[in-house]
Amino acid sequence: MTTDAIALLSRIADALDRLAPPPPPATDLSAADAFIWHADPDELEPVHSVNRVDLDLLKGIERQRAQLLDNTRRFADGLPANNALLWGARGTGKSSLVKAVHAVLNAESPHSLALVEIHREDIPSLPRLLRILKDSGRRCLLFCDDLSFEGTDEAYKSLKAVLEGGIEGRPGNVVFYATSNRRHLLSRDMIENERSTAINPHEAVEEKVSLSDRFGLWLGFHHVAQDTYFDIVEGYVSRYGLPIDVETLRAEANEWAMTRGSRSGRVAWQFIQDLAGRLGKALV
Repeated sequence: MTTDAIALLSRIADALDRLAPPPPPATDLSAADAFIWHADPDELEPVHSVNRVDLDLLKGIERQRAQLLDNTRRFADGLPANNALLWGARGTGKSSLVKAVHAVLNAESPHSLALVEIHREDIPSLPRLLRILKDSGRRCLLFCDDLSFEGTDEAYKSLKAVLEGGIEGRPGNVVFYATSNRRHLLSRDMIENERSTAINPHEAVEEKVSLSDRFGLWLGFHHVAQDTYFDIVEGYVSRYGLPIDVETLRAEANEWAMTRGSRSGRVAWQFIQDLAGRLGKALV
């Protein structure tokens, strides 16, 4: 090979190196207490300030709060704990409860538990993420918000295997929490389609809805009564020191809920944001 040819190949190799994507950053689960998983390329992004609500501000879900806190505390202490499915109406505090419980346990025992969020569309990459979390050795609360499956989506099969049914299963240092508006995680159309096209409709439907059976803890969430809605609003007003009398507060909060067509923790928080803005008060 001539000198010119060697020089040309060297330039080509240098050009290819420049075009190649940088190697993924090394995973350091001690860098923070919360992370977001990105699947393309694989990366755990540290989140140093989690958007959350304090646990004592979550009203009307005392039973769910106690059960999830107990389950998570046992996991953080190295004891057996269940995967949890938090299902129910929108805006009723499902994801807020997961983040609040994580914050409470880390306040009790700093850095005891890492919160790792995986987006619904990245579920197929779950086995790769679990290998990373397993190798880290840190106890991790893996969290997927608004989990559900539509149409011919097959990702639910990999999730079933990872949760309980596969040879390896989930690592002992990982517990999986998901929130969903659907109790069985599947749309009604998806279930009905299986029932109408399968040779054995009952078995086909059972195979799909069995995904939710992989969650040992089911917690249901529903729209709150008016008194509970007022308790939520008044709790925020007290926490942030908003200057408004109770009678006016309740009248305005009720009108806000009526225009939204529901009463929930999310509706209450949206009202508080509007109220604080009108009063010229920062929510800090």
